[in-house]
Amino acid sequence: MNLQQFRFLREAARHKFNITLAARALHTSQPGISKAIIELEGELGVPVLARQGKRILGVTPPGQQVLDAAERIMKEVDDLKKMARDYAGAPSGTLRVATTHTQARYILPPIVQQFARKFPQVRLKLLQADPPHIAAMLATGQADVGLATESLAEATALVSIPVYEWQHVALAPPGHALAKLQKTPGRLRLADLARHPIVTYEVHFSGRSRIDAAFAAAGIEPSIVLEAIDADVIKTYVGTGMGVGIVAGVAVDPRSEPLIVLPCGHLFGTNVTRLAVKRGAYLRGFVYAFIELLAPGWDKRRLEQAFAAPRGAAVS
Repeated sequence: MNLQQFRFLREAARHKFNITLAARALHTSQPGISKAIIELEGELGVPVLARQGKRILGVTPPGQQVLDAAERIMKEVDDLKKMARDYAGAPSGTLRVATTHTQARYILPPIVQQFARKFPQVRLKLLQADPPHIAAMLATGQADVGLATESLAEATALVSIPVYEWQHVALAPPGHALAKLQKTPGRLRLADLARHPIVTYEVHFSGRSRIDAAFAAAGIEPSIVLEAIDADVIKTYVGTGMGVGIVAGVAVDPRSEPLIVLPCGHLFGTNVTRLAVKRGAYLRGFVYAFIELLAPGWDKRRLEQAFAAPRGAAVS
């Protein structure tokens, strides 16, 4: 057995056993990956992959245990490489941040600028996805850090910390019927919003679950005419008169916004954006530095304590 066999098996699993995609990701040949996995099966004496002809259906029961062991082995190898690079001199490498559009567009730009000045030899990759995919990328080691509002705190393979709190706001074109409430935004009710078509986030993004829960608790079924993952898209359609928008307050600057802005914290509550890493992952020094830029007060010592907390323990 050798590390390349484990590496090929892990990558094949990450691509749902599409060997062509796995080969492309590893910059190698499809026959090379297939041969390495077959040789691994021969050495172990058990079938790792369930096949039907040339078609791969998945992993066999013993194959799942082999895959789990391969994941552990490759994680240890990856951690050793990271540790060696930390002691090799000037920090270099790649920091992979999985995040939603809202965080990438409105929260991260000044953080990324500061980080780039401090670590010019570190390449930063922003991987934009919905929260469930962000959690999955962290769990499989395809991302180092994740930033989102939903899902991260519930994922057992991850450990997360709170970064900041935010609330929703409602948006409407100038002259809209809701304009009369702009000077007394606390008077805005769910029933006021429900009288109009609503444009808001897709179900996995930016606290949408809180919006749905608030309307459901009030026994109101809103008319949601358009869903999007991007606050800028929502603003555009609100501007066309398609409906009233409900977006994250961090995506709006009332001083320059051409739309009417009405705070909705009293209706939908407070949301918490969290930063997560894979439980037990080795984090390089520049990863800790990035986190501290994003969440001041969370220095390396405090982060190590939080990340070492037992599974299920609250981190705040």
